[in-house]
Amino acid sequence: DNTTAELLRLGLPMLVSQGVFALMIFTDHYFLSRLSPTHMAAGLGGGVAAHFSICFFSGLMAYATALAAQYFGAGEKGKCAKVTSQGFVIIGASAPLLALIAALVAGSFAAMGHDPRQVELERTYYLILMAGAVILLAKVCLSSYFAGIGRTRVVMLCDVCSLLVNVPLCAAMVFGYAGLPALGIVGAGVSTLIATLVGLLLFAAFYFAPAHRREFRVQESFHFDRGIFGRFMRYGSPAGAELFLNLAAFNLFLLMFQGYGLREAAAAAIVFNWDILSFVPMVGLGIATMSLAGRFVGGGALARVDEVIRAGFILGLGYSGAMALLYILSRHTLIDVFATPGADFAPIRELAAFMMVGLATYTMADAVIQVAAGVMRGAGDTRWLMYASVSLHWAMLTCQYFIIRVYDFGPRVAWVVFCGMIFALAVAFVCRLRGNRWRDPRTIQAVMAEYGGAKP
Repeated sequence: DNTTAELLRLGLPMLVSQGVFALMIFTDHYFLSRLSPTHMAAGLGGGVAAHFSICFFSGLMAYATALAAQYFGAGEKGKCAKVTSQGFVIIGASAPLLALIAALVAGSFAAMGHDPRQVELERTYYLILMAGAVILLAKVCLSSYFAGIGRTRVVMLCDVCSLLVNVPLCAAMVFGYAGLPALGIVGAGVSTLIATLVGLLLFAAFYFAPAHRREFRVQESFHFDRGIFGRFMRYGSPAGAELFLNLAAFNLFLLMFQGYGLREAAAAAIVFNWDILSFVPMVGLGIATMSLAGRFVGGGALARVDEVIRAGFILGLGYSGAMALLYILSRHTLIDVFATPGADFAPIRELAAFMMVGLATYTMADAVIQVAAGVMRGAGDTRWLMYASVSLHWAMLTCQYFIIRVYDFGPRVAWVVFCGMIFALAVAFVCRLRGNRWRDPRTIQAVMAEYGGAKP
């Protein structure tokens, strides 16, 4: 039907865009695995810590998709660009706090009991990524804006160009090709920053293109708008807090899991690298469902949101089901991609193979979570999402503390509990989606209100 076609139009470029982001992370970690399992584990630990450190702000910026989509659906194109301006105000105000977070988190790796060689590499990689945090947030803000107004091909093009810069540059800087010095994990971090900056400049070129400036009245948007800023903070903050607290729980779980030893740390790095290739494209589909649902909410066409839900589940379960089969049938081949030449890989391969089965079982649950969350964020139901998701993540973390640190159960038990949490989250989100509280007309009216702002 028309809704499925529209979701495909929006979603396929976002699947490609997020898939490109996943491939960028994947290739960085693959290059590090060529150096040693310790480098690969450090790349995962430092990268997750950097993502965790900025995730509140990136989650807040990502809500620009829903806001821009709602104004676009309501026919208020001038307010779409004002969403971006308010996002830049927030980013500027967050810069000192990001610097403080980086200084605090940099000293946390040693406290988790990691190998001293891994700690030094993690800290180095983390600090390099944090040096470009403001650049990344500005890119997220512009990317979310273009997704919200339905220009997802712009997002895809900018992200593909970032990948085309990152992959060869990362290889050259890690291994010392093309006359560059071999910088190891430093080269992986620096190449990521350069590729991110290239993507941001491309987004800016599209944003300030003459036709776009005229259509969305961009030049009139460069001022503080109390009403739109209030909506941004009121509904974006729960989304940012949800991402922050969930990543905190995940990061702490990963750090405790890596505390089992280098075998477990390397196995987790391998499995989560493959997880990225299924999970991150589903994030793209979630962004597309948020954009389309937000557009229908802004235009008062709530009946069409059900069409978005149906189309999202068809696309999400189809893709994730294919990935689950790949993970089950080819798990040993996929694991061996990360085998370090000359190292004893058998213990890592054995544990990773068990974990890949778990990955295959929860991949489709991830798709359900992303589609359901995208629809509810588009409708402004961010506070419930935060409460439900954070509660389940931290319940999982509490169980993991007793499993890993108190009772000293093995890594397989810890992995089964992690997989169970994802299934529980999918069930909770579907139950909420089937209810009607998030789509009540009075709730929607409150979501669209600009308290303290100028009346339209």
